[in-house]
Amino acid sequence: MIKRTLYFGNPAYLSMRNAQLLIHLPDANGMDDKIGNNTIAIEDIGVVILDHKQITITHGLMEALLANNCALITCDSSRMPVGLMLPLSGNSTQSERFQAQIDASLPLQKQLWQQTIQQKIENQAHVLNSTRKVVVKNMLVWVEDVKSGDSDNLEARAAAYYWKNLFPDIPDFRRGREGVPPNNLLNYGYAILRAVVARSLVASGLLPTLGIHHHNRYNAYCLADDIMEPYRPFVDKLVIEIMESGEDITDLSKQIKAKLLNIPVLDVQINNQRSPLMIAVGLTTASLAKCYLGEIRKILYPNF
Repeated sequence: MIKRTLYFGNPAYLSMRNAQLLIHLPDANGMDDKIGNNTIAIEDIGVVILDHKQITITHGLMEALLANNCALITCDSSRMPVGLMLPLSGNSTQSERFQAQIDASLPLQKQLWQQTIQQKIENQAHVLNSTRKVVVKNMLVWVEDVKSGDSDNLEARAAAYYWKNLFPDIPDFRRGREGVPPNNLLNYGYAILRAVVARSLVASGLLPTLGIHHHNRYNAYCLADDIMEPYRPFVDKLVIEIMESGEDITDLSKQIKAKLLNIPVLDVQINNQRSPLMIAVGLTTASLAKCYLGEIRKILYPNF
């Protein structure tokens, strides 16, 4: 089942009644359920984004959302995601999977990272060729040349070529959190993607903090940052589509955010089947857990 992504960008009072998220919007005309209030089944919610300083959410609702493995995202004054709250327990065999993840051998981790980078570069090549008609034979060669652990750092070589050609109308475009637009759209989209991946990791009984490759001591979601890599090109393609629609990308308008909130339901291909991105991420994290448990040796990743 595809879980819903909810965005709140206006003053709101969020509470719970009869296992339902109860939404009261003070700005609405009226106070009854038909106008001022709306209800949504908590079991149908996967991600909640809180993007206004005058939002109040009850502790009972937060408890219920987390119990149903919902990711809660809070935004800062610039209306960019700044915090992520996830449940501490999301799987019945969590302790066993934690231990398997902790005990994963270095060769296994290097093989998993090799698979991750190969699929990331392959997906980047597809986006570059399908949207910009750029020659990608070199990238497809790099896919085959990625060694265990990506010891030759082909990820960086591919990234340099990819970003140089992805936005040809923006001179000297550089990907960075503080860079010129459409970096703002990419930042927002990646934050949503990260929450979706982190949520699925918890559901699969894994520690989002303990990464395959990323090991930043200040990063609580290293594994999420690892696993989301092959999914990033799907966000990039959506951002290109938004730009080509004529939207003003200098500011993250509500219209643009609404389009980026469709990331969990983007159509991807995984395991030779079409699937919404959120479902595909669940297949990816479940396969990763099986890799740690020694049941399989390959992560299921999406492609176009």
